[in-house]
Amino acid sequence: MIIIYRIIINLIFLLSPIIVLHRLIKGKEDFKRFKEKLGFFSGRKKKARLIWFHGASVGELQSIVPILEKLNKKKEIHQILLTSNTLSSSKVIQKLNIKKVTHRFFPIDTNFLTKKFINYWKPTTVFFIDSEIWPNMIENLIKQKISINLLNGRITKKTYKKWMTFPILSKKIFSKFDLCLASSIESKKYLKNLGARNVKIFGNLKFSQSENEEVFLKNRLKKFISSKKVWCASSTHESEEKICGEAHKELKKKYKNLLTIIIPRHVDRAKKIEEELNKLNLKIHTHTPDKKINNQTDIYIVNTYGKTKSFYNICKNVFLGGSLINHGGQNPLEAARYGCNILHGPNTSNFKEIYQFLKKNNISIKVKNKNQIINYLNKLFSKKTNSYKIKKKLNLKGQKILILTYKEIQKFI
Repeated sequence: MIIIYRIIINLIFLLSPIIVLHRLIKGKEDFKRFKEKLGFFSGRKKKARLIWFHGASVGELQSIVPILEKLNKKKEIHQILLTSNTLSSSKVIQKLNIKKVTHRFFPIDTNFLTKKFINYWKPTTVFFIDSEIWPNMIENLIKQKISINLLNGRITKKTYKKWMTFPILSKKIFSKFDLCLASSIESKKYLKNLGARNVKIFGNLKFSQSENEEVFLKNRLKKFISSKKVWCASSTHESEEKICGEAHKELKKKYKNLLTIIIPRHVDRAKKIEEELNKLNLKIHTHTPDKKINNQTDIYIVNTYGKTKSFYNICKNVFLGGSLINHGGQNPLEAARYGCNILHGPNTSNFKEIYQFLKKNNISIKVKNKNQIINYLNKLFSKKTNSYKIKKKLNLKGQKILILTYKEIQKFI
């Protein structure tokens, strides 16, 4: 099976110039740094002891920020390599003030590029995050006897079935992990079935929180939002913004000073969202720090990464997207940590256990359509939040998971 995989990935590599050019035009690649994915590496400190973490995108990398902050203080670690696949994740990482961290894009998983990558960076230990499993990279790490570990491992039923189609390959790969820390009971079971040996569970790392949270908004914007009856639709995907726009129109019949903040999952869609909502005759303002905001604004679109927490801090009713469509939902914990009431659609398989925890603690509510969003927001607008209790409970749970996880991974560093 590894031979077939290598043929496919090599074909992708041959087509990569066309793929990258298309993504550059779409604004999904960095014009200066896309070459990192094609084997052009730089930034290795000489004779430095280097630990490597890899996560696909923003959510995966944000989940390990508290660990990175702790490792940054260790004298015996000289450099921390952080890799990801997406442009959005690189922008979020740039805003972190962690001195020892070097961010680079993950190379295309060909046999040649992965060997070149390992030989250049020479990591002593590797931690893959969530469900990032790349066969060529892992096989070449094994050959060089570098410790491979899985952090916050998440294997869904769908992913599990795919791996079980190739049982020999899955056992060959998963059995080589020195440590697998599962993010859920379900993932722990699947990891063991796939051949992983040292599987443990302390809880989902996404419950933990960075020591350096920034929730700053300019006074003018903060004052504007505070003067409104406000709710936020966050991490939205295509079609969900229109539903939220229609909900806004209905709610505005009752709340004349209503403001809906939309933070799309992919901010490069901001212009398209604006065009779509203009058709509903809504007044749109796209986030520009120094631009004056019309007091009649209906929809405030956030078109930049790294600002979500700032809006959660001031807006206490949030709809979490990726859940009305068949996507599996987005992580609601960031909103919950800021004391927000959370609405979500029925499709939350990506964060099933987290949503169960939030529901149990009366933090989240499932909605199926526009009318239910309207009905529940009507109730929530007149309800006081129990934000202090929520924050305390989540903080305690997050700290416990972080302490246990950090203690365990230190054995492999």
